[in-house]
Amino acid sequence: MIVCVGKFQYRNLLLEEHDISLTCVEQVVAVNDERKKRKVLGPNQRLKFKPTELIIYCKDFRIIRFRFDESVPESARKICLVIAHYSQPKDLQLLFGFAYAREKCQNSVDKVNGTDSEADGLQTSLFETYSDWDREIKRTGASEWRVCSVNEHYATSTSLPEYFVVPSSLADEDLKQLVPSFNGDRIPMWCWHHWTGSALVRMANIKPGPKLRKHNTRILKAIAQSHPDKSEVFKSDLDKSLPNISEVQAALMRLKQLCINDLFEETDEKWLSLLENTRWLEYVRLFLKHSAELAQWMYSENISVIIHEEEGRDLSCVIASVMQVMLDPHYRTMLGFQSLIQKEWVVAGYRFLDRCNHLGESEKQESPLFLLFLDCVWQLLQQFPAAFEFTETYLTVLYDSLRIPLFGTFLFNSPYQRMQQSQDFATNGNLHCEGKGVELPPVWNWFLQFTAKDLTLFNNPLYIGKSVTCVQNGTIKSFKRAKKNSSSSIYSVYTMKNGKLSDQHDFFPRRNSIQRPSTDLVQLNESHDRNMERYFRDWFSKSLDLHGIILPHLSSAHTQLWKQCYLRWIPEAQITNGGFISAFHKISMLADDIETLQQRLRQYWSDPCLSSFPDSYSRRMYFQTKDFSEAPGTFDYFSSSFPFSPVGNLCRRSILGTPLSKFLLTAAKTWPSTETLANDD
Repeated sequence: MIVCVGKFQYRNLLLEEHDISLTCVEQVVAVNDERKKRKVLGPNQRLKFKPTELIIYCKDFRIIRFRFDESVPESARKICLVIAHYSQPKDLQLLFGFAYAREKCQNSVDKVNGTDSEADGLQTSLFETYSDWDREIKRTGASEWRVCSVNEHYATSTSLPEYFVVPSSLADEDLKQLVPSFNGDRIPMWCWHHWTGSALVRMANIKPGPKLRKHNTRILKAIAQSHPDKSEVFKSDLDKSLPNISEVQAALMRLKQLCINDLFEETDEKWLSLLENTRWLEYVRLFLKHSAELAQWMYSENISVIIHEEEGRDLSCVIASVMQVMLDPHYRTMLGFQSLIQKEWVVAGYRFLDRCNHLGESEKQESPLFLLFLDCVWQLLQQFPAAFEFTETYLTVLYDSLRIPLFGTFLFNSPYQRMQQSQDFATNGNLHCEGKGVELPPVWNWFLQFTAKDLTLFNNPLYIGKSVTCVQNGTIKSFKRAKKNSSSSIYSVYTMKNGKLSDQHDFFPRRNSIQRPSTDLVQLNESHDRNMERYFRDWFSKSLDLHGIILPHLSSAHTQLWKQCYLRWIPEAQITNGGFISAFHKISMLADDIETLQQRLRQYWSDPCLSSFPDSYSRRMYFQTKDFSEAPGTFDYFSSSFPFSPVGNLCRRSILGTPLSKFLLTAAKTWPSTETLANDD
């Protein structure tokens, strides 16, 4: 497969090919080859030996090497110390996003790179207002739930959003009484509602004490009564069912070490066993398995599900998000997926600042849960490519955007921290800004990073959405999903810990209610395991409904390594003229041909109903037939890392690196001196 030189050039408008955001720098290492010395540099450190090489380890698996063969020792030292110093800013407001916001506030310039910075991303629900949550309630049909404003101005919790959804049976005064009983003051928060009536709720653990049982009963009863059938409630203790954040971080470090190994080609024979030993794919399977089981409880058993952990801000984000991707086709669209991240991660209080370690303050707090979530979604995309509107390139770019400090989406630990930092920055800088302080752009403004042409790489040519119609015998037909009848049942509570079920029906008062006969829990667990195996086996034997629930195959053979994300910078790992991009190129051109023919048919029939479809759909494909019919005689080639290029990437020891030319001898004179950096607080 060949591509014209110059016709398909994919680049970030904010970053050149080898530009690195400071928040993407993981480690800066100075090396002296002659004396065989290496030193990991941090801020305010001295460097006694002359560095002959500078190695920058990046959080996106890149390694950039620079040589100092043509530099004098003092210049080499200054370069190493300056990069180490500024890659670990001590204050959040020193990140680039705040400098950008200051310029925008002072100049009132709304255009960046020749495009309107607010033109893209506005359709993504940010879940920062009452109306955003109200629309979500109406979209899912959660009539027994309401939007509460008990946390307006962050009056009750600084880690929850100002507005969120709770059972209608709980008044604001009830919620205020319950707040102190939960870790981090994080009372239960509604996530999603299934059309059968079951709901997904996430919560922090209740603090030990005399009121634990009373408040637990009150919450569970309110959730159960919000079901139209007063159905059962299923609780899952994520802390006891899944790996903790430290184990996930350790697995990623092992994976990174494997992927950036200098002897990559020599480990090929042992690659699969070494990959399995990292346990990264094992953890991906565990999170997918747990999400699928809980999704099955909601979909098949018509039972509301509560997921809880210590503070409800880490593992809950992953499980709640993956479950909704499996259950709701809206979240498999681009806008829906972005609103899901806003709802379950950004406003729900995921600690992006700590977990991504943007300031390099504590490695103990760092954990790649957001990457784990994207990997889980990528696994689903591989197994159900026609169910997703977006491509793996979209997911990879989204992961990369996590490390670009221009955007406020992934910089803070909570909406409250974002508001506080924005207000303090505006006050200290005497900036007159409307609203709650300076505004950092959301990452969903994709036109800040890419051209309209490059953004078409996000569009999946295989996607079959509900808006896609087919014409047969002059009539329009669309996909429909049949509803299944749900049986009414009295409510009780089941919890899952360490993969085992326990019955907690006694949490509810017996007065005026009929209790289910007690069940032998051993038999219940055995029955649960058998039922889950049978359910998954039966589900895979049926035809797939792209607009219904999707459940993944969970075997090792079906869980793959996300090569575009983890191996894209390694030349030895690339497949020339091969990989997924070869199929993607052909499918895109075929989709472009089909859309072109459909447009011509609409024009031919001149049907008012059909002609209302947008004529610009054919431009949704990155690869178009006309690009190749008009191609000149010079061609380039695809590689499996497309659209990311490992060519020239300085990530192998066999490549000596880029010599820093003599201009640095004069440029270094304007930089802070070694002594200044060492003494700068």
